Amino acid sequence: MDLQQLLLLLLLTLLPVIILLILRHKNGRVHRRPPPPGPPGIPVIGNLHQFDHSAPHKYLYQLAQKYGPLLSLKLGSLPVVVVSTARMAEEVMKNHDLVFCSRPPMVGQLKLSYNGLDIALAPYNEKWREMRKICVLHLLSIKRVQSFRPVREDEVSRMIGKIRREAADHKITNLSATVMSYATTLICRVAFGKSYNEEDHEGRRFSNLLRDAQNAFVGFYFTDFFPKIGWLDHFTGRLSRLEKVFQELDSFYQELIDEHLDYANRPKSMDGDIIDLMLQLIQVNSSSSSTSSFQLTMDHIKAMLMDVLFGGTGTSASTIIWAMTALMKNPTMMKKLQNEINDFLEKQQKTTVDEDDVEKLPYLKAVVKETLRLYPPAPLLLPRYTVENCVLDGYEVHSSSIVYVNAWAVARDPEHWENPDEFLPERFLDGKVNNVDIDISGREFQFIPFGAGRRGCPGISMGLLTVELALANLLRTFDWELPPGMKKEGIDTDVVPGLTMLKKNDLRLFARQVGATS
Repeated sequence: MDLQQLLLLLLLTLLPVIILLILRHKNGRVHRRPPPPGPPGIPVIGNLHQFDHSAPHKYLYQLAQKYGPLLSLKLGSLPVVVVSTARMAEEVMKNHDLVFCSRPPMVGQLKLSYNGLDIALAPYNEKWREMRKICVLHLLSIKRVQSFRPVREDEVSRMIGKIRREAADHKITNLSATVMSYATTLICRVAFGKSYNEEDHEGRRFSNLLRDAQNAFVGFYFTDFFPKIGWLDHFTGRLSRLEKVFQELDSFYQELIDEHLDYANRPKSMDGDIIDLMLQLIQVNSSSSSTSSFQLTMDHIKAMLMDVLFGGTGTSASTIIWAMTALMKNPTMMKKLQNEINDFLEKQQKTTVDEDDVEKLPYLKAVVKETLRLYPPAPLLLPRYTVENCVLDGYEVHSSSIVYVNAWAVARDPEHWENPDEFLPERFLDGKVNNVDIDISGREFQFIPFGAGRRGCPGISMGLLTVELALANLLRTFDWELPPGMKKEGIDTDVVPGLTMLKKNDLRLFARQVGATS
């Protein structure tokens, strides 16, 4: 057989395969669904130059008004999808939760989480499931959260005492700073059994380290958006700064672990804190005959400390401050809440609110819920990451896309909320909104301040107790007044850029102890 005949035979043999491939390609093109609509970008950069980093939740909400509840952007080489309504949030967080439950591999977040050994930032895999189980069953179980009750009540008492001294001296109270100190100290005691005085060297070291770590966490890295020029992270010193912060954090964590391992000399306050619990679990695992491939390590402890410090300080503090901001702008609602608290305590013949009392104060609960609706702690939640292609609302969302659920926008979805921009705690008083039972855990997708699905926040109960106990005692102990010359209309609601929705300008108020003369 000559060469020409051989080629002809080969062609005839491959012809069916070629035809099949052509047909598959043609059919694929015909049936391929479009991506979600979105604003036009420019080559290479995409929409990165248009992105408003000062208030991204508001910017994305405005885009959704134009492009719909599911929109797409391109941030450099990153495909991004944004969800802005309760219906689409349910699609992502419930109906297709398994497709959307991973996390994007961002440089700063991977580094500070010890390459995803934590819960908040780890990709969805078996290791994450094991860590989540440890958190739910051991670290933040109902019983464990209750064990921290004395710490919470002690820190509230300390905060009230500080404000009482300022009130006695007729000093203005920087409530933002005071509440942030309360939340941070509380989390430190829960996590590693000690607290820091902001005035001494160790306190300043801790504050600076936490600030630097948060900046590195949300920092811009070329590798994330433009992988082909990721070398610029080295050239500009971004990676060296990240490494420096990581090494300082790692040393800080290791010092805490070493203190806990010094059983003969460590203080009793470290018994039963998060580090102690995880060290006990490591010891149990090492002495057991389990065949599990998952092994808890010291790096897991360090990664969990990052989650606790980052997730437990700013979120609780911001909610308290936003609640006080809203109440100062709505004095009749503040008075209504104070009356509820005072009437209850008078019947109980008590002077302060404890955690048992909180459950019997429905208007307090409603105020906190309405605050979380209008000012969710993380307005875009933590970004999700698709593990495979998926069709949403007739649009195709590709694998390896970043997905933001705009909880701030969802809480303003007019399909579920009347007068969504108004602060109206009464909407929660009967436990229902538009005849739908609303709780705070994310089972109803019009209200998701802590996320939902597999990636829902496991620390909801701890966070709520931290907020409700503090807010109740702030309003029970003091009447609050604006500084001279300031009116309630002048209280701003500007936010600090970042993952957490912190008030940009500190809330400064005069506290007057209830019953004291002006």
